[in-house]
Amino acid sequence: MTREATNRLSAARIRELARTGAEEALRRLRAEIIAIERTFPELALARKRRAVRRSLAEATDRTRRVSAAARKAISARMKRYWAERRKARARVK
Repeated sequence: MTREATNRLSAARIRELARTGAEEALRRLRAEIIAIERTFPELALARKRRAVRRSLAEATDRTRRVSAAARKAISARMKRYWAERRKARARVK
């Protein structure tokens, strides 16, 4: 590839190519893991551990939701906090 051709590749296209390469590498690695586990079954993770790992990954992906009432309470608390800081700063000067 010439330098001019490289400049014509957009960031999106480069990312797409990188993703395709990563997917292929991942596919090969998974196939290799399966082959190793078939050859040496004692090295395979127990199915229960796999399930635990998967559920932990799913649990960490969840985001916490804050209710409107909780947001309002947090807002009031922070307003009081910053007001007190401004007062303390004014006293120091």
